[in-house]
Amino acid sequence: MKNYTKVLLVALGFIFMGCDSSSAESDPTVDGIYSDEGESSLSFSGEGSGGSGTSGGSGNQEGEAGLVTAAEWNDLDNWTFWSGLLESEEFKKMPSYWSFYNNNRISVLVRDNTGAPVHGSKVELIKDDNLVWTARTDNFGKAELFIGFRQEVQSFNIEEYSLKVNDRSINTPVKLFSEGINEIMDNTPALNDRVELSFVVDATGSMSDELEFLKKDLLSVIERVKSEIPNAQIFTSSVFYRDEQDEYVVKQSGFTGDANTTLNFIKAQSADGGGDYPEAVHSALDETINKLQWSSSAKTRIAFLLLDAPPHYNTIVVESLQNSIETAAAKGIKIIPISASGVDKETEFVLRFFSISTNGTYVFITNDSGVGNDHIEASVGEYQVEKLNDLMVRLIVKYINGANISFDGE
Repeated sequence: MKNYTKVLLVALGFIFMGCDSSSAESDPTVDGIYSDEGESSLSFSGEGSGGSGTSGGSGNQEGEAGLVTAAEWNDLDNWTFWSGLLESEEFKKMPSYWSFYNNNRISVLVRDNTGAPVHGSKVELIKDDNLVWTARTDNFGKAELFIGFRQEVQSFNIEEYSLKVNDRSINTPVKLFSEGINEIMDNTPALNDRVELSFVVDATGSMSDELEFLKKDLLSVIERVKSEIPNAQIFTSSVFYRDEQDEYVVKQSGFTGDANTTLNFIKAQSADGGGDYPEAVHSALDETINKLQWSSSAKTRIAFLLLDAPPHYNTIVVESLQNSIETAAAKGIKIIPISASGVDKETEFVLRFFSISTNGTYVFITNDSGVGNDHIEASVGEYQVEKLNDLMVRLIVKYINGANISFDGE
């Protein structure tokens, strides 16, 4: 994974460096965000645009931005498909295996009196005066909440639940997602336009086939976002992690408005250590969610999690993961995993649990570029293969101003 890591870092560099694509028009509407229309039919093969690509490359390429290919799949936007996966014989064990239960989903949409989405609103799910779940609306005014997140709930009375928005009790009955969206009007002023991006990267030896490529992509991402939205107040940070008994478990560069600080930190990292398959993912998330100084007033908060191995699997680790994900949701931090070569099905699904729980989306590296070792086919519907750095820039811009930009050559 050393060369893979180099590519990723190169890509990050280019994202920070700026792009020549035309400015995208912002579309603040939220219509259709929750629609199941157009969902792919249930398929476990993961059909990619133009095929699944070639087998993994030799891993001896020098890091260069724009080489790694990837695709995005948003389970929240394809809920019927996701529900079908978890009902299938092959994958129905995944929620109990990881103790993540997102099936009792409650979707909220907050608008002001003009119909515009309100970002940064605190949304709380209450039962018997007890707090069940907290989330914050994103730039689309959207928040996701869950009943029975940590353990399976066989039956419940939805009438016993209520919502609060910015500490104001909402008197209308709560609806599960299967019954519709809970649309709420609130005129609390939106927060500022501060944007916080964190790049969390597995730096163990198994990442050596991809890390240098990924480093370049990360550098690219940061610069390009600043170019796409020059007036945005963009703050960046990074966390690299390995495993217990390695030279370090986690190291971080905190949030800063000086992109060069983050860039220099990323450039200095390399892949080493590890050894066994699982890594200290729980430590990385704890560092990212609880130790970095996320602003309570930011408009957009995203943590990209780039990795090729699962968390350790024991009760303490799973509870730590649950705590970090629940806290991320409460702080309004979208976790967007990016799975690299080496990820198995159990890892894929826990990453998708992370993204669903935090109102994020799932990204997976594909074989199309030939960079790194072989990548498994994601259990998703039809998807579009993109350059990883283009995809990351697209997602960041989307979650800042709602624009869905595209790049030449796609």
